[in-house]
Amino acid sequence: MADLSKLKDFKFFAENFFKIRTKTGSIEPFLLNKAQLYIHNKLEQQLKETGKIRAVCLKGRQQGVSTYIQARYFHKTITNRGIKTFILTHEAEATKNLFEMTKRYYEYLPYGLCPKAAKDSAKELRFESLDSGYAVGTAGNKGAGRSQTVQLMHGSESAFWPNAEEHALGLLQAVGTQANTEVILESTANGIGNYFHSVWTGAEQGTNGFIPIFVPWYWQDEYTDDGKNFKPNDSDEELLEQYKDDGLTMAHLAWRRKKIYEFHNDYDIGLIRFSQEYPCTASEAFKNPIDDTFINAIHVTRARKIKVESDAQLIIGVDPAIGDNDRCAIIRRRGRKAYDLEVLQNHNTMELAGRLKTIIERERPTKVCIDCIGIGAGVTDRLLEMGFSCVEGVNVARSANDKERFGNLRAELWSEMRDWLTGELPVDIPDSDELHRDLCGLGYKHKSNGQLLIESKIDLKKRGFPSPDCSDSLMLTFYFGQHGGQSTYQPIKPPAKFDTMFT
Repeated sequence: MADLSKLKDFKFFAENFFKIRTKTGSIEPFLLNKAQLYIHNKLEQQLKETGKIRAVCLKGRQQGVSTYIQARYFHKTITNRGIKTFILTHEAEATKNLFEMTKRYYEYLPYGLCPKAAKDSAKELRFESLDSGYAVGTAGNKGAGRSQTVQLMHGSESAFWPNAEEHALGLLQAVGTQANTEVILESTANGIGNYFHSVWTGAEQGTNGFIPIFVPWYWQDEYTDDGKNFKPNDSDEELLEQYKDDGLTMAHLAWRRKKIYEFHNDYDIGLIRFSQEYPCTASEAFKNPIDDTFINAIHVTRARKIKVESDAQLIIGVDPAIGDNDRCAIIRRRGRKAYDLEVLQNHNTMELAGRLKTIIERERPTKVCIDCIGIGAGVTDRLLEMGFSCVEGVNVARSANDKERFGNLRAELWSEMRDWLTGELPVDIPDSDELHRDLCGLGYKHKSNGQLLIESKIDLKKRGFPSPDCSDSLMLTFYFGQHGGQSTYQPIKPPAKFDTMFT
């Protein structure tokens, strides 16, 4: 019998007492794989820091995430008193499979390690001597779990829940806010604009109390192939260079090639499906439904990995925002190097002006370009009142300098930023998923007169994407051109009406 002091240690308990059915069908001890161990460590870190867990996990196919969470919660249920656990899945078959997994944990435990269940049904295990219980439900039922009070909540394949908003208002509210409560939502991606995507976005932005946890597909040792007839193409070589330090190997790429052709005999179509089901990054998982975005992700991915040194003039871009979960984004750029992206939440006008004052006095930028529409006007005015002549208010809704090509200044600056990213000389940007998503999220159109317009923030939000604050802050650094030359600003009164779809 194990030392009783170790029974509270999940990793020790799982590896010594839990049994799982492997992909080959055999029953073996539960040894945490790389993805499971990574998730476990992230959760334990949050628990240590906050006393409870609120996490959203984005994964590829069959990486053992549900297996881990089921084991974690069953362990807590049988080693503590007064623990009520509820699992919500997206469909009845998934509910059945997950509960069978938990029943297997229970049935293979050594005699005497766990009290006998007072209730052992198709959807519930109840341990009266511990006043603890473990139950499952299906998201197709709007009232599933709604009347319960639970301490541990696992939302499985949350991106595929029908009635997701109902469950968010009901079941998730049944979890208390006290210490040691846990809510873990996990899923493969299912497009954007749904409940799971909104929770993931809020977690990335730090607005909803959840932490985002992403696990790439190539952490799975079984997703490999001997590759006897595999010849890597340029895309394969580029992926290997980007992710080899994180575990990607040529054997993974050989497996990937076969899987792409399983999805579709057209490589490009199969690649789109593979990238969503087996993503390398969160941005890849949440595929943009606009096929022709203004900036292609391949250029952003490359710029995230390249390192450039520059002593060019320092230009700072600031996209202010208050409320509606928008972020205030600040970024620095010296020529071909953009760096030190800051994302601020809940800063009012004076707090933001104070933060920028500190930056200006410490870093001595040549220019600080602030979007002066809305609250940015007050920030700009305050800094100019303090004598910072380097501050420039930028009205991106005004007319472009090149009126024949661009419908407004915003389109002109986005075009300048794209030229910078796609030019022959390498550029360096922060290795940030938020910036990546913002850069690659926007669509565009041309007016009947040929002028370019970039998709508005309003329309982007309608499609389920957050405001592109990070990319807009970088865009503002191009107000004086790529190299920080003389201003081309002309104080033109903005037109009375703007295109409501693209501004």
